[in-house]
Amino acid sequence: MTDSTNSILVVEDDPAVRDALERALGFEGYDVRVAQDGAVALSRIREDTPDVIVLDIMMPHVDGLETCRRVRASGDRTPILMLTAKAAVGDRVEGLDAGADDYMVKPFALDELLARLRALLRRSGGDVTGVIKYEDLVIDAAARSVHRGATPIELTKTEFDLLLLLARSPGIVLDRDTIYEEIWGIDFITSSNSLDVYIGYLRRKT
Repeated sequence: MTDSTNSILVVEDDPAVRDALERALGFEGYDVRVAQDGAVALSRIREDTPDVIVLDIMMPHVDGLETCRRVRASGDRTPILMLTAKAAVGDRVEGLDAGADDYMVKPFALDELLARLRALLRRSGGDVTGVIKYEDLVIDAAARSVHRGATPIELTKTEFDLLLLLARSPGIVLDRDTIYEEIWGIDFITSSNSLDVYIGYLRRKT
């Protein structure tokens, strides 16, 4: 069970999967809200401001990728865990590119889903104090903001978490397993190139 009541919005068009997730997450102590498609989800996100979003990709009307893009375009940095039946690396990268913080392929183990949600919640509510400066790059952990000189740099939640981890480890060589555990909360498959993708994003943006 969770120590406090975190709110989760489950966005899933399959009633059986949606109901199963609502029951399972509710049993774990979460305050669960549901939506059957992206259009409804966007309205719920504005009204309920959930702590984390579980978002299916393949949905009618507004799909998960477009929903994620709209959420991020609005400036909302709520953690998003995407669910999909597509297992190809390109599909995972597309989801992460849309702004998702994590990505799970169906069918999935409930224990793994819960672990990933706990990791997302830890990162969104963990140690948020301190300002780190490197030359003219300023990282404000409390405000979750980054500036190069006077110019703000827009980062997704995962990009910011990765930059903060690296900035807090000067002179330390972090292995890939450690970074995956710290940023995504659980071991990724060894062939995943998500870390390389995000490092590339950070190099271009900062």
